[in-house]
Amino acid sequence: MPDVITNSAEAASTAAPHQGEAAFFDVDNTLMKGASLFHVARKMYQKRAFTLRDVAGFAWKQLKFITRGENMKDVHSVQDSAQKLAAGISTEFIRQLGEEVYDEMIVSKIWPGTRALTQEHLKSGRQVWLVTATPVEVASVIAERLSLTGALGTVAEVEDGIYTGRIVGEILHGAAKGHAVLALAEKENLDLTRCWAYSDSYNDIPLLTSVGNPVAINPDSKLRQHAKDNNWPIYDYRSGRRAATLGLRAATGAGIVYGLWKGIAKVRQR
Repeated sequence: MPDVITNSAEAASTAAPHQGEAAFFDVDNTLMKGASLFHVARKMYQKRAFTLRDVAGFAWKQLKFITRGENMKDVHSVQDSAQKLAAGISTEFIRQLGEEVYDEMIVSKIWPGTRALTQEHLKSGRQVWLVTATPVEVASVIAERLSLTGALGTVAEVEDGIYTGRIVGEILHGAAKGHAVLALAEKENLDLTRCWAYSDSYNDIPLLTSVGNPVAINPDSKLRQHAKDNNWPIYDYRSGRRAATLGLRAATGAGIVYGLWKGIAKVRQR
């Protein structure tokens, strides 16, 4: 089971009427616009933890990930690159970096509609968990800042407070999310038939089908069709027809390339 970070204060305040119920939220493109891991890489470059060459390679993988659509090969490639680049960095550094990334980059990208859903579940007395391939250290910061119950995320191996560049278990993606939720349900005594799950990606079908109330948020084309075929609710918080999957991917991909180009230009001017 992936690492679990719990906000005990919020967990203790949950009301009795919906005891045994929870809502599970994916992060990237579901809770926030874009990929949280890319913002972590940007911040690490700003702190000179990564070289420009490292970030260029990472950004290229991110671009392919966005423009071609999410698949397991791309997800593993991006996550593997991030873990290797983090080798030798302290856990305290990443924790502090996660706080900065949230304040400077992530908070402004959170979808108000999804944020409102998390708060409605909390008010109803349900636990609210993030379930994401994002490193658990970063996911826990997001959960804490939003006063959620906790976070499930990918776990990096640590020795003497330093990341080794290896992953413990598997990346929390695809089928792994479903397994993680089942394990959490057993630990927290949750009735998954009365729980909710939210995601934008067809690859999160194992997460969505593990609960009684699956919901598609900002769905990719395959998930949108699957949701329609199964009469699942669909919420789309993207503006206009930029909500179209290809349009969103193209816009995001262009932003990555432009941002990288600006970074190279600044370095050359020094």
